[in-house]
Amino acid sequence: MNNLIFEQSEKFASELYKLINLPLYDSSDRIITSDIACSMALEHWDATLRTLSIGLLPSGVVVHRSQFEALVRSVWLLYVATENNIAKLSKDLTIETEQSAKNMPSVVQMMAEIEKKAPPQAFDALNRFKENSWKALNSYVHAGIHPIRRHAEGYPVKLIENVTRNANGLAIVSAMQAVVLCGIQPKQKEILNLAALYPNCMPPPL
Repeated sequence: MNNLIFEQSEKFASELYKLINLPLYDSSDRIITSDIACSMALEHWDATLRTLSIGLLPSGVVVHRSQFEALVRSVWLLYVATENNIAKLSKDLTIETEQSAKNMPSVVQMMAEIEKKAPPQAFDALNRFKENSWKALNSYVHAGIHPIRRHAEGYPVKLIENVTRNANGLAIVSAMQAVVLCGIQPKQKEILNLAALYPNCMPPPL
């Protein structure tokens, strides 16, 4: 497999992290908790790329789904979550707090709420990914037909590259969320300009 897409992704990641290495807008539990989820999404991005780069497609796709879910959670926490929701996720982890946080909404529920309450552009970016990828991602998580057949027949290089591009696309959305959490929304344009310098490792334009 040609490693160029992973080399370019690594360079892009290095530059992207420099752009978003900023202090948070404030120290509220909402901002901090949303930022933690956003940071998790970026960590899952890194893990997805590393796993795909050694040819472990099913494992990479499973982490890729977690990348999406963490990003959805971050957006939901910022724009939708109640103060009670925030409090449940802000407390130290104990058996009691684990139990109290069990009833957090699913991705489908969060997306429905994000559509109603978050900025349209935030919902649109997440929804485009969900509409195009969600069923296949679920299949990989639950050992459905996608991973069974791919594992039996081999993994096409093009598929690995496409998942890599999608992971990078989600990273762009995560970075844009990160600068919102820092209160510097105009920096989103710099993120898009950076992504434009790496077209070969990005998803196709809409």
